[in-house]
Formats: sequence, structure tokens, C-alpha cells
Amino acid sequence: MKYKILIFGKGFMGQRLHEQFGWAITDRRVNGFADVLEEIERHKPTHIVNCIGHTGKHNVDDCEIDKDRTLQANTFVPIIMADAAYRTKVKLVHISSGCIYHFDYSKQKPVTEEEAPDFFDLYYSRTKIYTEQALNIMARKSNILIARIRIPLDNRPHPKNILDKLIKYGKVIDCPNSVTYVPDFCEMLHHLIKIDGRGIFNTVNKYGLYYTQLMDTYKKYVPDFKYDVMDYRALPLVRTNLVMSVKKLEKTGFTVRKIQDVLDECVREYLKQRGSK
Repeated sequence: MKYKILIFGKGFMGQRLHEQFGWAITDRRVNGFADVLEEIERHKPTHIVNCIGHTGKHNVDDCEIDKDRTLQANTFVPIIMADAAYRTKVKLVHISSGCIYHFDYSKQKPVTEEEAPDFFDLYYSRTKIYTEQALNIMARKSNILIARIRIPLDNRPHPKNILDKLIKYGKVIDCPNSVTYVPDFCEMLHHLIKIDGRGIFNTVNKYGLYYTQLMDTYKKYVPDFKYDVMDYRALPLVRTNLVMSVKKLEKTGFTVRKIQDVLDECVREYLKQRGSK
């Protein structure tokens, strides 16, 4: 299949996909249909990838303060892009989030794509749920792929990288969470585009990551590093902690790596990249 891809959004994920594959990218501000339609007319893509989103300047708590910006970026923009894609017969690839579920660790059952989102405790999560519900309806008549990422872990320093955050905080919680290793996510998305994947896919690595595993790997290469462990149930902040299923992604023929198997590779390259700056 021949395809031409245009990325909307020059943030963390948009820039990484652009660097990985050389896909065209635009930072055009989307206020209405005309903004998307003009970019489609200029680039003539077969696919548009929506990497526009607002997660807060520091963390998702900031979304509670700036609700207008959060709703605009996380809900209005994707719906506008989906309608523009429908009008022009272009495929929409929407980068979503897995932070939309309550999770019962006692059941130890990873969340599947078929389960209805139910985490409305954070405004950020609510805006993501609104979008998925709308795009699911639009997908009945349009070609839409929704890729859910969660807690991006990258082998390059970046403020949005969970490794950067944990090193800075020096404290970690004691429960497993699904994590998206960014180099693997790039390949996951490329695979799903190649096979014309449609609907919702959890694009995370296999199994849950205990942050202590990541910090211990980092400490192996930086022996002087120290960190503390907290009970996640005693956190003063509202957060969703969960493990997501990747069976649907695996059924497409993609081999999903265990998150524990990428840690050494990630930390070594991260330190190399940090040292070169």
C-alpha cells in the first residue's frame, strides 16, 4: 500500500514520529475545519495523524485549571479532524490515552479495548473519553484508527518522558502500570497503518511496569542515584493506575515486547543521549 502521512502537532509524540519515519508534520493551529482542510489540500496525504493534545504544563492537574484549553485540544480538535478526514476521504489516526479507566488490582485482569471507559475523576481523562466516544460513532462511516498510549517511556531525555520525571521526583509508587516505550510505539503505529488497522488499539508494552524496576535499572548505571517508594493508595493526587491488554494488537501479527525487556536498552541510550547534550 502506498501512503502519504501528515502529522498534526509538533509536540513530544508528533516530533518523535516525524524523526523516526520522516512523515510530513505541521504545527498549524486547528480552530476550525478550514485549518485542517487547507493542510490536507496543501500536503495531499492519505493519512493524517493527530498528535495534538494538552496534558498540562507540569502534569494533568494543570488541566483542572485550564479547562477551556484542555477541552479544545483534547476533544474539539480531534472531532474537527475526524470530520475533515471524512469529507476528504482521508484516514484519521488519532493518538489517544489509556488513562480513562478505574482498575481493580485484585482481579489482575488487564483492560481490553472493548471495556467502556469509566475514569471521570480527572478533567484530562474526561476529555479523552468524550473524544473516543465521538470517534467511535464516526468510525461507522469513516476510516479511523485510535491508538491508546500510556505513560510514555523514551530512550531520549524529554520533560514528558516518565524516566526524566521519576529521576527528578526521586519517589515512585509501588504498583504496576502499563507503559508505552516510545521506540516500540513508533513501530506499533507504523504496523497498524500498514495493515489498515481500524478502531481502538492499546499501544503499550506487554505487562505492567513497577517503577522500582525502572529505577533499579537506572541505578545500575548511575550507582549514586537514590529513590524512595510510596504506597500508591496514600497518594494525595488523583491518578489512574492500570494494566492494559495487548492481545488485540498481538492478533494483528505484531510482536509486543515485555516492558521489562526494554529497560536496559532504554536507560543505556538515554544516558548516551543525555551525555551528548
